Amino acid sequence: MNELLLEGLSAMLIGMGTVLSFLCLMIISMFVMSKVVIKLNEIFPEAVPAAANVKKASSGDDSEIAAAVVAAMFRR
Repeated sequence: MNELLLEGLSAMLIGMGTVLSFLCLMIISMFVMSKVVIKLNEIFPEAVPAAANVKKASSGDDSEIAAAVVAAMFRR
């Protein structure tokens, strides 16, 4: 009985050690990759397109908002 218990305990420790080492390796690799991506974004920045033809909502005109609310109420 003791031999079977020790065999099960050793299998459990080997399995848990494998999972723990894999998770630690994954966390470390994700940390390193985030640092690499940050450095690459500094070297090769993405071009941000200029916002052309952006309609700015006036604070006094709420007719579009009211129409959307009424349409949502009668959609049920």
